[in-house]
Amino acid sequence: MSLYLFPPGEDPGPNFADLLRRVHPAAVLPTGPQKEAVVPHGTTIVALKFAAGVIVAGDRRATEGPSIAFRRMEKVFPADKFSAVAIAGAAGPAIEMVRLFQTLLEHYEKVEGSEVSLEGKANQLSEMVRAHLPMAMQGLAVVPLFAGWDTRREQGRIFTYDVTGGRYEETDFHATGSGGNDARTTIKLGFREGLSREEAVELAVQALYQAADEDAATAGPDPVRGIYPIVAIVDANGYARLSDEEVAQRFTSLLERRTAIERGDTPS
Repeated sequence: MSLYLFPPGEDPGPNFADLLRRVHPAAVLPTGPQKEAVVPHGTTIVALKFAAGVIVAGDRRATEGPSIAFRRMEKVFPADKFSAVAIAGAAGPAIEMVRLFQTLLEHYEKVEGSEVSLEGKANQLSEMVRAHLPMAMQGLAVVPLFAGWDTRREQGRIFTYDVTGGRYEETDFHATGSGGNDARTTIKLGFREGLSREEAVELAVQALYQAADEDAATAGPDPVRGIYPIVAIVDANGYARLSDEEVAQRFTSLLERRTAIERGDTPS
């Protein structure tokens, strides 16, 4: 098979459709600008350590371009008893990846009779993200955030990924998604070693609130519909998700303090 050569000015470059038209003029191809398919995307997720474990949280909004696709999307899931995975990116492939990941961990535990190490779980998720690379190159990227309680080291750990499957361990906290930069900045300003459980939950809630304040794709609290971000805790007792009522109380307290500051009152 020989390489097609074109005179200057007629080279189709990287446009495969143009190349096909020049080589095979009879080929039936769509003409005019092609509208890119828009799929639901999850937005902002965060994770941070505290003295006895890790907090994993995410807003509930999924977007389709400039539109809201879903208002109650689940973005934080238990991977197994001692770990959690949060998702950002193309919603459909991300949820399927989480379901397969949960099944793989459950299958291993049943067959081997023992739990996979936290490092092993992180590596398995890395392989799944790497296998998804062809879809990511088509715009359906999945960017998970994995965190859990390491029963061997007896500490919380956080792992992040890129679309090629690269796995990186974060020392204290991380946030990703469309509002990730704003959420990460908020956590950075409020983080310190040895945060209590209550302080860490409050900081995660504040990070999501600030992200929603700056990023249109990130949802803030919606008291009218009763929709609040998901906040989960993973520690030596395992995975536990906070109730909507408890998360709502956190946001109410945060808003009251912000209102007091804006009015010039001294917060209690």
